Amino acid sequence: MFKYLMRRAGYGLLILVGVNLLTFFLFFTVNTPDDMARLNIGGKRVTQEQIDKWKAERGYDKPLVWDAQARGAERLTHTILWERSVSLMLLNFGRSDARQAVDIGHEVKQRMGVSLQLAIPIFVLQLIVSVGFSLLLVFFRHSRIDFWGVVACVLMLSISSLFYIIVGQYLFSRVLRLVPINGYEPGLDAFKFLALPVLLSLLSRLGGEARLYRAMLLEEVGKDYVRTARAKGLSEPAVLVRHVLRNALIPIITSAGAYLPYVFLGSLVFESFFGIPGLGAFVIEAITGQDFAIVRTMVFLGALLTIASNALIDLVYTWVDPRVRLT
Repeated sequence: MFKYLMRRAGYGLLILVGVNLLTFFLFFTVNTPDDMARLNIGGKRVTQEQIDKWKAERGYDKPLVWDAQARGAERLTHTILWERSVSLMLLNFGRSDARQAVDIGHEVKQRMGVSLQLAIPIFVLQLIVSVGFSLLLVFFRHSRIDFWGVVACVLMLSISSLFYIIVGQYLFSRVLRLVPINGYEPGLDAFKFLALPVLLSLLSRLGGEARLYRAMLLEEVGKDYVRTARAKGLSEPAVLVRHVLRNALIPIITSAGAYLPYVFLGSLVFESFFGIPGLGAFVIEAITGQDFAIVRTMVFLGALLTIASNALIDLVYTWVDPRVRLT
């Protein structure tokens, strides 16, 4: 197990370095520091003095990859690559391009807590409701309940999440006045602001996940061990929960684990529409404001969390199925 984890950590580090370098060169190939300065300063008549001042304030006046005029190690460390890309590997995110007063690391810490308040209930409830609904459809398979349940899943899958948001805000906030239409307050008051986004996110994802889990469970229902369990006199609910669900957990965990990075990075659409100051809204603000430092940071964090979640999924496999061995 220890050797496996060390090997995965090594592979993950190589992937992280590759993603970091690729992101860096893509950003600075598409936009030179002069282009970034013009985008952030705004206006068509930007003088070269203004551009040079903006670059000097943010460290973009240095060579991109290699400083031929420096000596020794400073040839590498006195570059944009070192200060803006290598520093990310040390979790030193620096400051915003658009607003120098904004410390990106501090903002990430502050906003991550808000995103988790929204994403963790969505993740847990989504898994419970989707698996429960799919088990119900499998229990009543080849019946009208199963048929109309699949129809409902297809309908929910076909509707955009924006539709759920617009209708939900109108119905629950404008008509029924049960919850605020948007905004956020810390503490216990956060519940009234997060209840509607959690509910709508649950509905928007339920159709696709329940349909997928139903297919996984139906694949297990016809196998020999299930017929043997029924022959021993076990009830159908016991067979589904104790045998079918248990053997279908690995693909379910794989599907659910792919959502784990979003639990930390936040939901872009829901945070933006409901005015929740989480990491998702932070990314949207950065993209809108052409703040490349924040965007690069969030791409790096997304890659880091994806690598970590994949390793975690492998560990969960060994707990769910003792036959799985990590070597």
